[in-house]
Amino acid sequence: MTIESSKLYRKRLNGWLSYAFASEVFVIVSLTLFLPICLEQFARDNGYLLPDKTSPCSAAIPAEPTGRCVVKIGWLWIDTASFSLYVYSISVALQALTVISMGGIADHPPHRKLLLLTFAFLGALAATAFLILPSSSPVWLLCALFASIANVGFGASIVAMNSYLPSLAKDAPEVVQIMTEIQESEDSGLEEQTADSPDAPLIAPSTERTALRARYDAELARAMSRISSFGIAMGYGAGICLLIVALIPVTKMHGSTFSLRLAIGLSGIWWAVFTLPAAVWLPGASAAASEAAAESIDGKWSVGREIVGAWKRLGGMLHPREIKRLRNTFKYLAAWFLLSDGFTTITSTAVLFGKTVLHMEPTSLILIGVLTPFSGILGSLLWPRLQRQFGWSNLRIIILLVILASVIPAYGCLGFLIRGRYHFGGLTTPGEMFGLALYFGSIYGAFQSYARAFYAELLPPGEEARWYGLYSITDKSSSFIGPLVVGLISDATGNIRYAFFFLVFMIWLAIPVLISVDIEEGRKDAREYIYQ
Repeated sequence: MTIESSKLYRKRLNGWLSYAFASEVFVIVSLTLFLPICLEQFARDNGYLLPDKTSPCSAAIPAEPTGRCVVKIGWLWIDTASFSLYVYSISVALQALTVISMGGIADHPPHRKLLLLTFAFLGALAATAFLILPSSSPVWLLCALFASIANVGFGASIVAMNSYLPSLAKDAPEVVQIMTEIQESEDSGLEEQTADSPDAPLIAPSTERTALRARYDAELARAMSRISSFGIAMGYGAGICLLIVALIPVTKMHGSTFSLRLAIGLSGIWWAVFTLPAAVWLPGASAAASEAAAESIDGKWSVGREIVGAWKRLGGMLHPREIKRLRNTFKYLAAWFLLSDGFTTITSTAVLFGKTVLHMEPTSLILIGVLTPFSGILGSLLWPRLQRQFGWSNLRIIILLVILASVIPAYGCLGFLIRGRYHFGGLTTPGEMFGLALYFGSIYGAFQSYARAFYAELLPPGEEARWYGLYSITDKSSSFIGPLVVGLISDATGNIRYAFFFLVFMIWLAIPVLISVDIEEGRKDAREYIYQ
């Protein structure tokens, strides 16, 4: 790798990492912490206590036993905790429609950066808009619209961001070095074959080239997991910084609705400001690339045709014939559908559980929000070291992390047996939330990075954005089934703790699917895949 190409690689990598630093703050500060609390608080400020539905919830004292708090939306009375979950579920369903539509556009390098920046600034603007919307406003329901737009903007921009990951890993110096050795070996083999027998098959595989290819695959996988882990660690570090800043007004204002809105607004401002370096450093549309894109599709390119084509292509991708050709990629997607939904729902359910069942103060929830990404940084940096030391594959680490994560909702289920008998255990006291935050963070940070990196190993080259669009439908910010089911459970039982049984089932259901994935066969199928 030349000095010039090395500098270009560092610039692209820094641009990618800068967007991780910018966008992950919205996830940590807003999506998993303040948005669920703030949406519930918006509903609570406009809700009434059961059974009479005449006493305002805002007049009740949280520490004292009261009736359930419900808010009227149209002709329906909805539990305030369920309102937050329903808004989240709707927003990610809209996000799924968006990322499917944009997949084909993002696969054109000239448009990938434009999509990332457009959705990033749209999402940041929606998050910032919480600053101007009080819960006392007659149009307070706009909070649901702002939350949905912010979530859609985040999810769509992450699809474009993730599509850069395979090319970044391939351009890493250690990966380029092995590829150079492979090319030299092939050139040498070609010369030998031509001299010995001109009619022999060109570049027949040798033991040396097979070993080099295996080294290349292993190094590429490590590069992707390393870059992904570093991005997660930087994002978590940024989230911790802003959470500490947000802790000041939330504490001073005793967890008022305005302080929650302020925290979300600050995450939007952070998101916008630190996206600017990515706008400068990420590769844009060169003149040649723009011309090539404009001449594609029979010489006619348009956004409308790309959107229609994306939906047609999705139908083709999900055809049984295509699923059979990439069976391991789709096996992993099936497992990811369950896991991303389960992990995301654990975070939102835990926050709402702490607020509505354990009656934890917003400042305590913020401290939990700080502990989770802090341990996430440690986890995302520790697990790659364990991987190098023990030689574990990305898939093996993912399976181990999933098993460890299932302990959390299982522990919450124990609360039904322990409650009333002991003063501790089964997630019946606020203190346990802090310990679980550290435990879950160390798992979740590593899980995010390895899940993204492992999926990149199973993608057909040149179609990363389209396939990451499919991945994003079931990604951490696109899981709508879990929150919907938890919301229904909470409405039906009046006790969100019952949702922990559902989460245990969802996570464990994915483990046998993960175990059945054949990574070597999956890589080979992806390299040979051509859409028909």
